[in-house]
Amino acid sequence: MTLCSRLLINTILHQFHHSIYSGHLSEERTLEKVKNCAWWPSWRKETIEFCHTCDRCQNANRSTGKKFGLMIHIQEPKFPWEVLHMDWVTALLPSDDKSYNPFLVIVDRYSETPILLPCHKNDTAMDTALLLWSRVISHTGLFKNIISDRDPKFACALWTNLHRLFETKLSFSTAYHAQTDGLAERMIQTLEDMIRRICAYESEFKDSDGFTHDWCTIIPALEKAYKTPVHSSTGQTLLSSSFKIMLDKLTHHEKLSRNDAFDYAKQKWDKSHKMPAFQVGDLVLVSSLNYNHIKGAKKLKASYIGPFFILALLGTNAVQVELSGELENKNPTFPVSLIKPYQSADK
Repeated sequence: MTLCSRLLINTILHQFHHSIYSGHLSEERTLEKVKNCAWWPSWRKETIEFCHTCDRCQNANRSTGKKFGLMIHIQEPKFPWEVLHMDWVTALLPSDDKSYNPFLVIVDRYSETPILLPCHKNDTAMDTALLLWSRVISHTGLFKNIISDRDPKFACALWTNLHRLFETKLSFSTAYHAQTDGLAERMIQTLEDMIRRICAYESEFKDSDGFTHDWCTIIPALEKAYKTPVHSSTGQTLLSSSFKIMLDKLTHHEKLSRNDAFDYAKQKWDKSHKMPAFQVGDLVLVSSLNYNHIKGAKKLKASYIGPFFILALLGTNAVQVELSGELENKNPTFPVSLIKPYQSADK
C-alpha cells in the first residue's frame, strides 16, 4: 500500500511501534512490519527516526555498546604523600567503646601506601581535619592535592577554607564515579572483603586464644596485611617500597612497571569506551542506576531519566546538567558514562 497522507503515515508508525500490540520493539522489527504493510518515499529513514526519538524507549532501554569517557591519566606526584586518595567505608556496625562506625581510607598515590582511620559518621569537617592533622600530616607532611568523591565533609566551607589556608587543592571526582578516585575505591573493596572474611556477619569475632575482637581492633593488622603482597604497579611490597622511596627516587624498573600498569589499564578501558561529543545545551538522559529513591518497582523502573540540558562541560569526562523535579536538589555533575544523548522528535 502506497501512502501519501502524513496522517496515515503517522498512524502506521504509531500502530507498529507505540501501540500495546507492538510493544515498543526494536527499529529492525518495526521496519519489518512497515515494509510488509506500506510504502512511501523515505519510509525507512522516517521509521528509524521515529524509533530513535521514542521517549519511552529512550528512558526504558538499557544502554548498549561502548560507554562514554576514555581514561584520563592523573598527573603523577614526584614525591611520597604529595597526592592522597581519600574515601570512607560506611554502613558498619558500631565498634569499640567509642562507637566508631565508618573508617577513613587514605592512600598515598606515589607509593600506594594506605592509612586506615576509624571515625564517626557524624564527624564534622573540623573533626576530619583534626584527624588528618594528628594521624597523617604529623607523620607525612602537608600534602598538595586530595582526590576524593563528593562527600558532605568536603563541601563544608570550613573544610574548604582550612585547605586554602594550607594551600592545598581539593580535586573532587564527579558524582557516583569511581575512576578518578579508583585507587581508594579498589582498596575499599579489598578491605571490605578482608573484614567480611574475618568477621562474617557479626561485628566481633574470637581468635584461636578465645579473645574477642571487633573490626576496629583488626584495622592495623589488615593495613599491614595489605602492605605485604607484591603490587603490580610498583613490582614491590608496599612495606619495602615505602621505606625505599622515602630515601631515594623510584628506580628505572619501578617507573617502567608503573607506566606499563597504566598503559595496560588504559588500553583495556578504552576498548569498551569512546570519546564523548557532548556540547553545552545538548539534551541528555541520566542513568537511574544510583537513584534508589525513585518510586516504583526496582526491576521495572526506567533505566534513564530526563531529558535534561547540559549546562557545562567539566573536562572531557564529566558534565553538569540542569536537574529538575524530584532530582532538583541532587548533585548535577555526572560522568559521561552515566548519560546518553536524547533524540528529540522536534526538528
